[in-house]
Amino acid sequence: MALPLSGRLALVTGASRGIGAATAKALARAGAHVVLTARTAGGLEEVEERIHQAGGSATIAPLDLVENDSIGRLAEALATRWKSLDIMVLNAAMLGTLAAVPAIDAKEFARVLTLNLMAQQQLIAHLDPLLRASSDASLIGVTSSLAGQARPYWAGYGASKAGFEHLLCAYGQEVERISKIKVALVDPGATRTRMRASAYPGEDPASVKEPTAVGEAILRLIERGFETGHRMRVDG
Repeated sequence: MALPLSGRLALVTGASRGIGAATAKALARAGAHVVLTARTAGGLEEVEERIHQAGGSATIAPLDLVENDSIGRLAEALATRWKSLDIMVLNAAMLGTLAAVPAIDAKEFARVLTLNLMAQQQLIAHLDPLLRASSDASLIGVTSSLAGQARPYWAGYGASKAGFEHLLCAYGQEVERISKIKVALVDPGATRTRMRASAYPGEDPASVKEPTAVGEAILRLIERGFETGHRMRVDG
């Protein structure tokens, strides 16, 4: 019996650990060939090996999304090997230092915006032709409740996610009538990740859900289908 995502190509950013790794494993288990990207080659190799051990298929592409031409090189490599991209999960992001607005470090804030917002636009821009070539493309953006709900000391990260949401929603509306691309936002909620541990150093990791729950939720969303503009929060 064919797996539900058999024959489909997926790209997951920030796939060396946490939510990205869990999502990549879930998609591969469902039959997709998953391209894994992140800065850490060792982490990507571990995820790739686990996918292969489980009978799945994956390719690693170690890169820093904020380096010059890195996204363009990735898009060129994908287009050389595949005719279309069916699933793209934009998960890579950085938290930055939590600080009051007047105390935000300008250089660090620029790095947060570069990765969390500007690099995401470049990924969409470079991979738009491959997404349009798919007969059923799913673009999933991993976001945060902070995008729409201000919280003291989280302004830098929250602002980057607010921009990210606006970017994806606008793109979804732009291509809704002229392609088969569907765009959705997934808010993972409290999840046991390195980013959360950095933000909440005193929290018991066992008190929040594992990334696997988010990866499985993203897989279910893609399998059942959705309309552009859909937003899902993963509670648990």
